[in-house]
Amino acid sequence: MKASDAALLMVAFIWGLTFVLVKESLEFIPPFKFLFYRFLLSFLLLFAGSFKRLKYLDVHIVKYGIFIGVSLFCGYGFQTVGLQYTTPANAGFITGLSVVMVPFLSIVFLKKKPHTYALFGVLCAAAGLFFLSFQELQMNYGDFLILLCAFSFALHIILVGKYSPRYDPVLLTTIQIGTVALMSYFLSAGTAAVINQTVLEAVVITSLFATVMAFLIQNSAQRHTPPTRTAVLFAMEPVFAAVCSFVLIQEAFTIRKIAGCILILAGMLITEMKK
Repeated sequence: MKASDAALLMVAFIWGLTFVLVKESLEFIPPFKFLFYRFLLSFLLLFAGSFKRLKYLDVHIVKYGIFIGVSLFCGYGFQTVGLQYTTPANAGFITGLSVVMVPFLSIVFLKKKPHTYALFGVLCAAAGLFFLSFQELQMNYGDFLILLCAFSFALHIILVGKYSPRYDPVLLTTIQIGTVALMSYFLSAGTAAVINQTVLEAVVITSLFATVMAFLIQNSAQRHTPPTRTAVLFAMEPVFAAVCSFVLIQEAFTIRKIAGCILILAGMLITEMKK
């Protein structure tokens, strides 16, 4: 496994871990208020770190950064609201369905047909996600919102794959994160929140690790890893979410879920057969 793939896999682990943190914090703070605090802190950190690069900022980076940021905001908006109505593991599982959507979006937006091994890997991962997500072949309101989130994240992967090779990844990430913070502010205006240790820990951890570090890695690594392969690597996120849910809040980990995890792992290995 090359370095860029390993880096993207680490991002999937970080995101899987934070499902539990976000779920617990939403008991005290409205979803968009949480997103505003999370992405505002992330933006300030990125802005401070990229200050010397601002001389390279141009209209194209701003335009495409906002474009990518809108898709990212939709993903996190649907996901964070959906987490109020479903479990962390379910949210992780359904978010992983973006792995099925990316190859088709690649054809539409990138005019690029994924290779055969990648498609087999996607199908295998999709089967695993079916076992993980639809325990009773039904979908509640929260699950539906998470499905919309999956589409938004699939589009985000495609857009990052298209524009990150062309522009400075740090500046592109900074504009993306700033866009999410601004949109979250407008939707959270006037809402009240309880700021306690649970919320503070979730905001700080998701800002530093699941946002600043994760998106810098993604925007850099996707210069070397195509979108379909990135999606299969990110399909490990629900596996990590399930394990973290089991370890941290003792959520049930059934044989059916284990089978789903194995299929997702198999899908990832199949994509390794041809790069």
